[in-house]
Amino acid sequence: MTKRFLTAALLLSVSVIPAYAAKTSLVVGMPIEPPGLDPTIAAPVAIREVTWVNLYEGLVRIDRNGKVQPLLAKSWEVSPDGLTYTFRLQEGVKFHDGSAFDSADVKFAFDRARDPKSTNAQKQIFAPIDTIETPDPATVVIKLKETSGNFLTYLGWGDAVIVAPESAATNAANPVGTGPFKFKSWTRGDRVELVRNADYWQKDKIKLDSVTFRFISDAQAQVAALKAGDVDAFPNLGAPELFAEFKKDSRFKAVAGNTEGEIVAGMNNAKKPFDDVRVRRALMHAIDRKALVEGAYSGFGQPIGSFFSPNHPAFVDMTGVIPYDVEKAKALLKEAGYGNGLSITIKSPQMAYASRSAELLSAMMAEAGVELKIIPTEFPAKWIEEVFKAKDYDMTIVAHTEPLDIDIFARDNYYFNYKNDKFKAVVAEAAKTTDEKARFAKYAEAQKILAEDVPALFLFQLPKLGVWNAKVQGLWENSPIPSNDVTEVSWSE
Repeated sequence: MTKRFLTAALLLSVSVIPAYAAKTSLVVGMPIEPPGLDPTIAAPVAIREVTWVNLYEGLVRIDRNGKVQPLLAKSWEVSPDGLTYTFRLQEGVKFHDGSAFDSADVKFAFDRARDPKSTNAQKQIFAPIDTIETPDPATVVIKLKETSGNFLTYLGWGDAVIVAPESAATNAANPVGTGPFKFKSWTRGDRVELVRNADYWQKDKIKLDSVTFRFISDAQAQVAALKAGDVDAFPNLGAPELFAEFKKDSRFKAVAGNTEGEIVAGMNNAKKPFDDVRVRRALMHAIDRKALVEGAYSGFGQPIGSFFSPNHPAFVDMTGVIPYDVEKAKALLKEAGYGNGLSITIKSPQMAYASRSAELLSAMMAEAGVELKIIPTEFPAKWIEEVFKAKDYDMTIVAHTEPLDIDIFARDNYYFNYKNDKFKAVVAEAAKTTDEKARFAKYAEAQKILAEDVPALFLFQLPKLGVWNAKVQGLWENSPIPSNDVTEVSWSE
């Protein structure tokens, strides 16, 4: 072969070498396994972290900046009196089982959520609804009994996703939505696997062919899985003490973002000694929140003095209402009749932030003469059964991660067993106030009531310590809503 032909052959062989293709699969690590896969019937946030906008969609969605965006509703109109919402729906949308999506599905989903027998964790967001009309397959008209200043935002939550009558009963184990990914399999105790929905109505936007959610509760095991490449991303790393190490490693991107999760040590307000506000205030005085953040989360996280996200424009810093003061704590306990000491228990879920915080709370309370015994409690199943449902506890500790959820302290029979008619009235007024300035003023008033009455020990805002492969793009750095949204995720080449 002549030199000329040899060169031509080499050039030809190079020209047919395929270009490098970016990966189209993603493995996401999570600390908690969801108990089911239907966010419309149960409270655990892990359900939403797998399913919200990945499997199921709502009329609207919350974007990574916390703003309301169109989704199954392409547009909407609100009447001047704020009582009628008219939604124009996307057309040609199908559920994963091939059935068509239309206005009847919206009516079914919302009627199911607001039914008296519904177990939807956020039923109150549907309470203002009076009627739901479906004049044609592409139009839904929702009429309210009273105004709701946050109604559109609420419709973007996982609790308000649209499910179909044909599949709703089995969604917890075999989810069927309209989202960009379809359910493939669930290996209990290990992983949930999703695959690309070839019939998705926005399929050109999706870059991944498959997504696997792996459940790894142990913080050290999370780190090991990341370093070994067994998971590509851990959006909520449970080992804050090792976060700085990942920031120095060029193989990873490590981002300290924020969440809507208020970490509180809830108290059973209906039983002694927590039915005495002096005891609740004493326990709050015994806690050094800055030291708690440093010890439990390596300095990540913002101390809070009430139950409201620092990310919201209506937030008011209430940490100074009942500051750290051990002598004041002792004096209040003595005044309440516990001058010789007090012994109580705290049921602590196995999440890293909870167990570490509980240990520090125990040490801090000991300084004020309070013995706090820690009872490790499996989460979510045992915690939900014993604490959330049966209210069989003294104290507990958990992060409440839904946005704008201050109203949980106004709910009858919620696990805090807290009753305050003034607070309930203020929150109800805030909810129906459409003028933003006036609504924010009501939220400020509500925050102050909680700060002074201390129905729970307000500790700190849960940070979002995300670590993922440096080639992964599109993951959320903050969590304005509980989510592991992978709809915009891709790999760089």
